[in-house]
Amino acid sequence: MTETIDLLLKHRNKRNLSSGTPTPLYFQLFSLLKGMILDGSLPYGERIPTEEQLAKAFDVSRITAKRAMDELAKEKLVERHRGKGSHVVYKYTQKPVKAPLVGMLQEIESMARNSQASILECSLRTPPGAIRDGLELASNEKALHLIRVRERDGRKFGYYVSWTAGVEMPSEQDLFVKEPRLSYFRQKGLEITHVTQTLSAVSASPEIAAALEVPEGSALLTLTRHSFNKTGDSEHMRDHLTVFYNPEHFQYKMDLKID
Repeated sequence: MTETIDLLLKHRNKRNLSSGTPTPLYFQLFSLLKGMILDGSLPYGERIPTEEQLAKAFDVSRITAKRAMDELAKEKLVERHRGKGSHVVYKYTQKPVKAPLVGMLQEIESMARNSQASILECSLRTPPGAIRDGLELASNEKALHLIRVRERDGRKFGYYVSWTAGVEMPSEQDLFVKEPRLSYFRQKGLEITHVTQTLSAVSASPEIAAALEVPEGSALLTLTRHSFNKTGDSEHMRDHLTVFYNPEHFQYKMDLKID
């Protein structure tokens, strides 16, 4: 309970309740708590501080705190039981951000054309089990395997590892020094119709640290991209890409607007 109160106090400091605005204090408190529940800051099952504790933490009356809690209960975000307190009953789940695919692919190709790649490996190989299953390959089937380091203005910003099914080995691997992989895919008849991306963070392995010229164990931003091709009513993953970015030389920005 103490940790929850500390978390609430941090949010209060970011968003002070004010009696000098037209919005009632109870609604300000309700909105703050609702936002924390919806974004997962107050997770499912979390016990909410008592009305007395909320009143003290936010410097409001107990009646104000009670009304805010009543509103949360009315929206079925919390359940209140006499003698057991109030608990969050809303289950937060991450929702993917949707963006136009054409714009995303244009941005990917633009990045490729405005940087230079060093090819560390270009071969036809059997992918690791999980990737092979994702690409729907038989145990003896091979995929185009590429490992590249991208740099701009002499700064190595990304270590790229990809596996692509359904395309042949290029006659010259230097093709990928400046030409985007997507352009090569299209030339070979592979059109991407759906992309999923996951961002995370890892520590640099010795191999990747050496390639990016950063200390081993450095924090890196990782992006895993699955690209799909649609055939009839079904779609199939054709490309698995993992990129390890040096955050000192690369930032991933998105500008999203509500329609």
